[in-house]
Amino acid sequence: MRQALIEEARKLGFVACGFTVAGRDDVRAARLEEWLGEGRHGSMEWMEARKEQRVSPQGLWPEARSVIALGMSYAPDIDPLALEGRPDKARISVYAQGRDYHDVVKKALKALARWLIEREPTSKLKVFVDTAPVMEKPLGQAAGIGWQGKHTNLVSREHGSWLFLGAIYTTLEFEPDAPGKDRCGSCRACQDACPTDAFPAPYQLDARRCISYLTIEHKGPVPEELREKLGNRIYGCDDCLAVCPWNKFADVAHRHLKLAPREELIAPDLATYLGFDDASFRQHFSGSPIKRIGRDRFVRNCLYAAGNGRLAALRPLIDPLRGDPDPVVAEAAAWALARIG
Repeated sequence: MRQALIEEARKLGFVACGFTVAGRDDVRAARLEEWLGEGRHGSMEWMEARKEQRVSPQGLWPEARSVIALGMSYAPDIDPLALEGRPDKARISVYAQGRDYHDVVKKALKALARWLIEREPTSKLKVFVDTAPVMEKPLGQAAGIGWQGKHTNLVSREHGSWLFLGAIYTTLEFEPDAPGKDRCGSCRACQDACPTDAFPAPYQLDARRCISYLTIEHKGPVPEELREKLGNRIYGCDDCLAVCPWNKFADVAHRHLKLAPREELIAPDLATYLGFDDASFRQHFSGSPIKRIGRDRFVRNCLYAAGNGRLAALRPLIDPLRGDPDPVVAEAAAWALARIG
């Protein structure tokens, strides 16, 4: 059953599959408690609100006996850092350039779950993709599909840092795999690459300084001392992932077909986005994870990028936004114009 499940997972597009127990891990629990206690989760209140369910699979579902950890590749075609010196372009994180991964991964997880139930009708299971109090990265390491690198993301010897993670909690008892071995060694490429110094130490992340957090989760104005460091990144950041040496083994041929990037999101013109109202934003990003942050936060990010680029040609697009109904957008527009001069 174990080997057959792995083979079925691969047919469904998962490039990694491992097993671990569903019990509590005291080290994992202590690390989460420390991270929350220091306030490094920023405004992500849900991290603390359901921490008891997060630290242990059985805390979320007492009947669980095993966890099946799965990874799906989204390896990029081109260097994610290629647009760093192009202020007229908007940088969108690789994971958000294609179809919403929640939909793609969950569909495959449900198919695998149906396959398993057909063979074990009396068993029970639950599937998760980044929308429940599940610690996918530590569970992935415990199940042996990789290890949490110094950038805190999962790293795979075969697929580098480019894995979407999913998990199946089940009442079945599978023999657990050996945990993933840390292979970061003395490398600190990801630490040195971070524009905002979001890593107070290796294996530690302060979300309040992370560009992915600031452009996606953070709802208000971004602190002024961090705005310039956003550069032309308008949704997420790949810098710490992109420089990982283990990515040399990542092969775009292993990427799930439905996760290919949309051509218009690979190197979009920043000017295109500054004129978006709510309707045009929703239409343009239909089926994209970008849609979840809403038009106002998205345009706020684009205004910071415009200010950092100091492109005078964008003034006619920015000026009307000083009167935007959203005060955060209006303030960002005034900031951008002051930067352009």
